[in-house]
Amino acid sequence: MGKIDIITKNYLRRPEIFADVFNKFLYRGRQVILPGSLAELDTAELAVPYSADCAPAPEQRYRDVVKLWTGMTDGKAAYGILAVESESKIHYAMPVKNGLYDFLQFAKQVGEAADLHRKSKKNRIHKPNAGEFLSGFWKTDRLLPVVTVAVYFGAGEWDAPLSLKEMYAGCDEEILKYAADYRINLIAPGRMSDDELDEFQTNMREIMKYIKYSTDGRLLEDAVSADARFKSVEREAVEVMNVVTGSKVKCPEGKEVVDVCLAIQEIREEGRLEGRLEGRLEGRLEGQLEGEIRAYKKLGILPEDARRYLMEERHKSEDEAELLIRRYWN
Repeated sequence: MGKIDIITKNYLRRPEIFADVFNKFLYRGRQVILPGSLAELDTAELAVPYSADCAPAPEQRYRDVVKLWTGMTDGKAAYGILAVESESKIHYAMPVKNGLYDFLQFAKQVGEAADLHRKSKKNRIHKPNAGEFLSGFWKTDRLLPVVTVAVYFGAGEWDAPLSLKEMYAGCDEEILKYAADYRINLIAPGRMSDDELDEFQTNMREIMKYIKYSTDGRLLEDAVSADARFKSVEREAVEVMNVVTGSKVKCPEGKEVVDVCLAIQEIREEGRLEGRLEGRLEGRLEGQLEGEIRAYKKLGILPEDARRYLMEERHKSEDEAELLIRRYWN
């Protein structure tokens, strides 16, 4: 697992961030899911595909973050299994990946129901019919809904399929009408307006906004400087910004919040200073090369030999050496 995956998954695992993701996605930012109503679940799922000889070959897969939600909506108890998949790169088979995870979770619930019925068979009043006995899942049993949201920590456009039907090869429309489908739930900064980003209540808002504008330095500086919330961003959120965009926003030692506006201004000023220094150094080197080329000409050395010297001793490319000869030989 790479550094980006570790940092983003640990950040999403925090109950307040996890709740914020789902409140934004499901409820447009209304605070329906509370961090205290979430309980961490085991991320491991067990698939049982079959090998060539039909022997079961169990395979374990791991989700990024999975939590059980128990809360109250409209006075009624609500239960659900919520999962987040963190993506630092575009995944072109995401409908298959997330669909597999969701159905493994459903299969796990069916298996747990069957286990419960087997363990309580001595004390049960209900006698299962043939279908219930065969499946282990009774007519009155119910599943907890599973909702998976993929969070894309990239600035580029998500150009991968959003559903299984988008992945099917072209075939008869009558077949496609009845083919199974699965649509992914996606949060991608490049697909969201600033108003949609404002539906986040935690620093996920600043992370997504920073990523959205990170490919254009001027747009990023304008977006950050115009947003007062960037003046106080938690340290861990800044670390996420840095690792996913390659930025170098400094986190002062001992401080838990960072003024990102000020940090970007400092980075820009350092860049100007470095640019002036590099310009002076390049100017000096150019002057040295000009002097050497003119000295070779006075000594009667052929242009071809001077060009070879620039390439072998000064490590210039053939095009660069040719340009220098044309510029300073005459």
